[in-house]
Amino acid sequence: MGYRFELITGPMSCGKTEELLRRIRRLIIAKKKVKVVSPSIDTRAKGDYIESRNGLWLDTFKVKNAEAIMDIVEKDDDVVAIDELQFFDEGIIEVVKTLMAEGKRIIGTGLDLDFKGEPFGYMPQLLAYADRVDKLTAICMKCGSAYAVRTQRLIDGKPADKNSPLIMIGADETYEARCLDCWELRDESKEKNSKKLSVLTVVKK
Repeated sequence: MGYRFELITGPMSCGKTEELLRRIRRLIIAKKKVKVVSPSIDTRAKGDYIESRNGLWLDTFKVKNAEAIMDIVEKDDDVVAIDELQFFDEGIIEVVKTLMAEGKRIIGTGLDLDFKGEPFGYMPQLLAYADRVDKLTAICMKCGSAYAVRTQRLIDGKPADKNSPLIMIGADETYEARCLDCWELRDESKEKNSKKLSVLTVVKK
């Protein structure tokens, strides 16, 4: 018996979906019945499919919440592949545990950290339940380091403020991979307070 729950994680642009598709294609060659699922909130693909950045794609079932996955999975499915796990609600934990108990093989992908550098959604719990974890790195889009482990959010070309919304679906012009040295997180509230203090200091003089 092989792995029950494989989790592919890392920052944006590290090849998570590409690796998922590679494993799925091998399973299809092996004549395994595979069901591919992704959250409907991820609208980067224009249809019901998942697509890697190098152009590979595969049909998928788009679902609004974790519970809907169980309505799609059939008894004779050997493998359930779930893309973008970080976008699912808390129910995804019970779904994964149930599928594991039923003897299904689950292969999932998801961002481990959000743009603020904090654990994303229910990924920490899913990482704990996984019996195989592959944590990938990307190329830093600022300095070229091969160890980009953070997802940089850019708004109008500038690092996003830490208080901006957690979920903003975008492409390369909105997010990019960064190494720890190049990753930036702005705090506009601190910047404004700093400016106020500077003005007060000038007034006192």
